[in-house]
Amino acid sequence: MRWNLKSKPEKEKVQALQNDLQVDEIIATLLVQRGIETFEQAKTFFRPTLSDLHNPYLMKDMDKAVSRIEKAIANNENILVFGDYDVDGTTAVSLVSSYLRSFYPNVATYIPDRYNEGYGISYLGIDYAEDNDVSLIIALDCGIKSIDHVNYAKAKNIDFIICDHHRPGDILPDAIAVLDPKREDCSYPYDELCGCGVGFKLIQALAENRNQTIQDLLPYLDLVATAIAADIVPITGENRVLAKFGLEVINSNPRPGIKALIQNVKKKVLTITDVVFIVAPRINAAGRVKHGNEAVALLTEYNLEQAEQFASEIEQHNSDRKELDKHITKEALLQIEENNEQNRFSTVVYQENWHKGVIGIVASRLVEKYYRPTIVFTKSGDKLAASARSVKDFDVYNALEACAEHLEQFGGHMYAAGMTLKEENYENFKAAFENEVKKTIHPDLLIPEISVDLEMNFSDLDEKFMRILKQFEPFGPENMTPVFLSKNVIDSGYAKTLGNDAEHLKAFVKQNNSPNFNAIGFGLGAKIDVVKNRNPFEAVYVLEENEWNGTVSLQLQLRDVRVNKSKK
Repeated sequence: MRWNLKSKPEKEKVQALQNDLQVDEIIATLLVQRGIETFEQAKTFFRPTLSDLHNPYLMKDMDKAVSRIEKAIANNENILVFGDYDVDGTTAVSLVSSYLRSFYPNVATYIPDRYNEGYGISYLGIDYAEDNDVSLIIALDCGIKSIDHVNYAKAKNIDFIICDHHRPGDILPDAIAVLDPKREDCSYPYDELCGCGVGFKLIQALAENRNQTIQDLLPYLDLVATAIAADIVPITGENRVLAKFGLEVINSNPRPGIKALIQNVKKKVLTITDVVFIVAPRINAAGRVKHGNEAVALLTEYNLEQAEQFASEIEQHNSDRKELDKHITKEALLQIEENNEQNRFSTVVYQENWHKGVIGIVASRLVEKYYRPTIVFTKSGDKLAASARSVKDFDVYNALEACAEHLEQFGGHMYAAGMTLKEENYENFKAAFENEVKKTIHPDLLIPEISVDLEMNFSDLDEKFMRILKQFEPFGPENMTPVFLSKNVIDSGYAKTLGNDAEHLKAFVKQNNSPNFNAIGFGLGAKIDVVKNRNPFEAVYVLEENEWNGTVSLQLQLRDVRVNKSKK
């Protein structure tokens, strides 16, 4: 692991913020590191309000989208709400369809089949729309590059409204409206919304048009927060507001579908991290193992008993997904070893019978193991389909663009992408991708990095500090949980390993004359020798609250430890 201690911000800025907020230097430093330098910025950060949300009509084409939907309602047209099969797509479809159905009945939903149709707008979906006399399709979390599909629909007298957040190509689809804050000609003030977030801006505009207030839309924010968590978008600006209020809905009065998913969770208050690891994988499992329709059915069900039935089926899909993921990861690792590819700059693996629904997760597992840009292929019809995952600060989308001659199609973001190619192009693509990564990646990016906010003394870690730190939530990209470094840490003699394979590390630590803290290091069991025998060591960690038998205490969750480099 590379430990990267952030440089301290300008002292004058920290002091000015300290004086304005009447907080200590540590808190002021953490805020300035996050780009918060004024009293007003701090107020927005600590006390986000729904009034901080931007006017939805600032988004290019929003007026056209609302006008076309209102026209469809006035003319009693059939509307089809279409979205991708992942969490962002299924939550977006659930959001827009359930909002529209609250005042208009002729609304159907469509999630493409991952295996027969693949990602994004499909010809099958458009044919389904034609067969059901649909004259307007609202596409969510997809469509920004679907030029041919939109033209195909147009020839059938079916209009499109596209709500997407992916990077557009040079040409936009010929739709009635293209809502995408990443459009070059869109001056919307915040361009990091997820697909469900863009869907929310659409219903916000519709609500405004119908004399509803933002309070009327609060019940929909549990879906938006779930999508923000799952899609790993920055928790800044509007996303921070939507995530905060969405979490409040999840914790107080979630829709029956989400309630059914979390009712067995023992925690009193769920965080964004809990949504990422508990709610999102289950919603995703439907589209991975069975069909994304099941996720939409769950999230739009208003009868709790029925929702519990759907949730239990999805729970089974999630168990199946875990088994598949484990099995395929094992086979992929074996393939890398047998081909002697452990020391490449990239990982590209393929087996024709790997389950298409879990290759993205397997790609993430391989990144954890070898820490390099990774692509996992499987057979899909007469083509090969793949999921790509990247490492911090390396743009895998750009790398794919450089290898585009070998691909049929591709799309995605800096850190995750999908693609298809002809089987005969696989080896050429694999060589080209390796060559491109080798040429463009900085060697440091192939070593996992821990970004450390501040060096801390244990004497500064107390309940008051933790109370303020908790107000930095919700955490996520560009507002990560603060990571601290402490030196001259000594275990009190109780260090041990935990877990079946001794993979975790547990210690009871102190620094100078500070109070002792429990410390837990998941996956750090192999580093027991650094900690035991009262050897002074350095630790990077996050501060957290641990509840045990009704008692709450502060605990260090260790991210890494190493032999002390400084003098005692």
